[in-house]
Amino acid sequence: MNQDFEMESMRQQMATLKSKLDSQEMLNDRLMRRSMKNEVNTINRRYFIIMAVCILMIPYGYWCFVKLSGLSIAFWIATSVMMLICAGATFYNSRKINDPGLMSRSLVEARKKVASAKKFDSDWLLFGIPMIIVWLAWFFYETYQQNHEFANGILWGGIVGGVIGAFAGFSIHFKTQRQYQDIIEQIEDLTDE
Repeated sequence: MNQDFEMESMRQQMATLKSKLDSQEMLNDRLMRRSMKNEVNTINRRYFIIMAVCILMIPYGYWCFVKLSGLSIAFWIATSVMMLICAGATFYNSRKINDPGLMSRSLVEARKKVASAKKFDSDWLLFGIPMIIVWLAWFFYETYQQNHEFANGILWGGIVGGVIGAFAGFSIHFKTQRQYQDIIEQIEDLTDE
C-alpha cells in the first residue's frame, strides 16, 4: 500500500514537472519570437531610413551638384536614377520581411523569407559596388572638368565623402547581415527543439 502511494506521488510529481517544462518551453518560444520580431523591426526601420535618404537625395542632388557645384544635368539625372534603383531594391527586399505576422506563423516559412532577404542583401553588393565606382569616377571626371576655384575642394570633399560613405555602408551592411543570421539561427534553434 505504501509502495502504491509512493508511485502515485511520483506520477503526480512527474506530471507537475512535465507541465512546468511545457509552460517554460512555451514562454521560451514566445520570448524567442519576440526577439526575432524586434530584430526584423530594426532591419525594417533601417530600410525605411535608407529609402527616405535615397528619395531625398534627388532634390538635394540637384541643388548640390547642379546649382552649387556646376556639374552637368546628365550627372544629376544619373544620380537620381541610381537613387531610385537603390530605393526600389531596398523596398523590394523589405517587403520580404515586412509582414507583421511573419514571426507568429510557420517558422519554416519565416526562415525562408529571412534567408531570401539576407541573400538579396548580400547579392546587392555585386551590383551596388560597381555602380558606385562608376558613379564616383563620373563625379571625379565632372569635378576635374570644373575650372572654378572650388573644384579642388569639391574633389577632396568627394574623396573624403566616398571613404566615409564606404565605411558607413559596409558597417550597415555587415550589421544587417549579422541580424539576419541571428534571426535564422534563432529559428533553427526553435525548430530543432
